[in-house]
Amino acid sequence: MRKKLFVLLILTLCMGGVSLFAEESIESLGFSLDVIWLFLGAILVFIMQAGFALVETGLTQAKNATNITMKNVMDFCLGAIVYWAIGWAFMYGQDKGGFIGTSEFFHSPMGLDFDSGGFYKSWFFQVVFAATAATIVSGAMAERTKFKSYLIYTCFISAFIYPISGHWIWSGDGWLAQLGFHDFAGSTVVHSVGGWAALMGAAVLGPRIGKYTKGADGKVSVKAFPGHNIPYAALGVLLLFFGWFGFNGASTGIATVGDGGIWSGLNIARVCVTTLLAASAGAVGALFFSWIWFKKPDCSMTLNGLLAGLVGITAPCAVVSPGASVAIGLIAGVLVVLSVEFIDKVLKIDDPVGAASVHLVCGIFGTLAVGIWGQVDGVAVGVLHGGGFTQLGIQALGIVSVGAWAAVTSLILFLLIKATVGLRVSVKEEAIGLDRSEHKSEAYAGFQIFSNM
Repeated sequence: MRKKLFVLLILTLCMGGVSLFAEESIESLGFSLDVIWLFLGAILVFIMQAGFALVETGLTQAKNATNITMKNVMDFCLGAIVYWAIGWAFMYGQDKGGFIGTSEFFHSPMGLDFDSGGFYKSWFFQVVFAATAATIVSGAMAERTKFKSYLIYTCFISAFIYPISGHWIWSGDGWLAQLGFHDFAGSTVVHSVGGWAALMGAAVLGPRIGKYTKGADGKVSVKAFPGHNIPYAALGVLLLFFGWFGFNGASTGIATVGDGGIWSGLNIARVCVTTLLAASAGAVGALFFSWIWFKKPDCSMTLNGLLAGLVGITAPCAVVSPGASVAIGLIAGVLVVLSVEFIDKVLKIDDPVGAASVHLVCGIFGTLAVGIWGQVDGVAVGVLHGGGFTQLGIQALGIVSVGAWAAVTSLILFLLIKATVGLRVSVKEEAIGLDRSEHKSEAYAGFQIFSNM
């Protein structure tokens, strides 16, 4: 009898050990899968930096190609450092009143444990989003901005402007998150913030020389500055399209099932499908609308329409159906054409690549789309699915609040830069081109002679 009890005890202990080992193994495997998924997503978003560089280079003049390339390289490199040192703490540090984080400055855990690994996993994914918000401004202020002034700006948005409004929505403790504001991957958090800064920067900077000229009759004519390399722009847009599957898809946060909600591996495929359909519909909408508007199918407008669809679906991608994503993309594609025309010809703000139209206008629309087409109980139910106007009102409040924050802080920043180190290059430097005046080099040395001096 004693032998049987002893054997039973040993078997019980062994089975308990196996069970414990299995649980630990499952936890470790799940954590590893989540790390890999976020890492791959971050790499896809990082590729978007190359996409932005090519889009902006292609849609501007050849004499400024090196300058634009430099800005897209350095806003990531400088932004990454200041976001690690300061921005992360403001965005994800210990909450203070729902408005700002107050801990984890220069955070550098050295333990080989889940907590340390969790921080580095999340930081690596979040830093590429911060870089995206910063680089949006580059295109709107292209061809006439001092390089050193741009570097000052990009540090400030990565360390302060973007993280604080991001805390309101994505930290989990922010006041907008507590109200139920929904922005799955950043139509407002990333794109509208960058778009507001782009609009303020372009307005303070002023138009390129010769962009707006007043005739003898008092009427103002608007001169187009055609992009020098449309294939570059198209390749950049396709890289952005590719990277957006990480931008939206990996915003589930995990690859595993988790609690089975929208922030889980169960939702990755649907998010990617709605992203693809909205982008495609955006290109189609912009193509046909610009064809009617300009009497010819416009390539640059079609490319911006694709990006408009992507920006528009970024907030609602996890809570809308494929059919709704097509509608969102089509509307965004039309909106971007109208917005480019309005900002250029009515507001007389010179935005060489249409950055404010793509990221600000369509970012606002995408955020509102959550309150119109959303259909996930407990997360976001929109007007069209019986949710009334509650969610739409919360979305509108978030748009206004974040917009006021981003617009005012970036406007003050650009005015301060203008009053101190200066924001704009001289007339001569602009005419020569920023490649030669700012960097003493040309992107296409030996292939082109600039005769505008």
